[in-house]
Amino acid sequence: MKVKAYALIASCAASFITPFFANALNLAVPQISETFSASASAVSWSQNSFLLVSAAFLLPFGRVADIVGRKKLFAPGLLVFAVFSFLCAFAWSIEWLILFRGIQGVGAAMIFTTSVAILTSVFPPEERGKVLGINSSFTYLGLSLGPAVGGFMTHNFGWTSIFIFSGALSLAVFVLVLSKLKGEWVGAPGEPFDWRGSAFCVLGLAAFLYGLSTLDEHWLFGLIALGGLLLLLIFVRHETRARHPILPLHLLRGNRMFAYSSLVALLSYIANFAPLFLISLYLQSALRFDPQIAGLLLLIQPTLMVVLSPIAGRLSDRVSASLVSLSGLIICTISLLLFVFIGLETPVYLTAMNLALLGAGFGLFATPNSNALMGSVEKRFYGMASSSLASMRLCGQSISMALATLVLSRYAGSVPLPQATPEQLSAGIRIAFAVFAAVCVLGVVSAIKRQRSARVHISA
Repeated sequence: MKVKAYALIASCAASFITPFFANALNLAVPQISETFSASASAVSWSQNSFLLVSAAFLLPFGRVADIVGRKKLFAPGLLVFAVFSFLCAFAWSIEWLILFRGIQGVGAAMIFTTSVAILTSVFPPEERGKVLGINSSFTYLGLSLGPAVGGFMTHNFGWTSIFIFSGALSLAVFVLVLSKLKGEWVGAPGEPFDWRGSAFCVLGLAAFLYGLSTLDEHWLFGLIALGGLLLLLIFVRHETRARHPILPLHLLRGNRMFAYSSLVALLSYIANFAPLFLISLYLQSALRFDPQIAGLLLLIQPTLMVVLSPIAGRLSDRVSASLVSLSGLIICTISLLLFVFIGLETPVYLTAMNLALLGAGFGLFATPNSNALMGSVEKRFYGMASSSLASMRLCGQSISMALATLVLSRYAGSVPLPQATPEQLSAGIRIAFAVFAAVCVLGVVSAIKRQRSARVHISA
């Protein structure tokens, strides 16, 4: 029983840290821009570098965790995240901040790929939805506290206090894991590691996401994105022939639930990650709210996620997990479409109500979708499935920020945020929301196809 308790505590704590950190940092964007005289595009790279590196390393780390043990990656990941949080606080330029954030992403990838896998290894299938719901509620608790606490810390102590606080918290969880979480969980002990496939994966994802994020700067970056896409195609070809691949593609070919759940996760995170960043810019840089007030308003969305996530998790244990997640994604789509009409004259209470709608939708979506994906594979593939889920999340978040950066750069990308006009920012934000609403519609279509395939499988 102790192992279960400490595994749940450690996983929930790790799940709390990264979303708290990301959301708190959203409130610090204008202050970081002012400190380094950086443009909106440059400041967004303090998020992009973290997401890009994390996404690139997730699948290889998932395979390493299955071979050598999940705790052996989980603990060092916490330490790397903590150390580079402290270094970010003392960065002397925006370039160094971006670099430290990128290395911090390596530690985050080690955390993301193992925390859910440890939970699903320790708890039996009949308890999986419940503990995933609890774990997700801590993710959303981090999302909830991030804006309010981040706004308070930025306003009173400066943006560096967010990095120092997150570093100290990560270090405390690292000590907890080493001292209390006994045991190890290995899915594929002694199997060889696919170094060639890992190289194709890391280089391909990094090049594709980097090229996509910088597409507006020069046409040559489009070639980098295409080169990354080519490497990813080579990676897929290699994985179909490898004896011990880092991504068993037969799961995608023969397991429609896994394939559709992965695709839906990717599209949902593309559609729903950057909106909080955009609303933070809208409230602070367009409407000129201070960080504390903006943080309180941004608290609305993740609070609904905290409340609904455990309920959705328990519900997904009793009824169709894919059906529950579909209903949540439809609500998200409606909310994003409403945000397309946001402007400088929009009453703040309408923005608050729509943030609540978006939070309710994603709270209903995330945990059931994770439950559907993790429940579609054998236990020996839990590490791979966990890393695939995290890959979809981080790739989606990276693409989301890349799309937001691309759109904003057309309006105020080369101008420091304090100098951008409210009209420029609000126009760019509306276009970005239109793009994300369209992506969310694709996610709904994919979720409907998953639901239909599940019915065909049951009737067969």
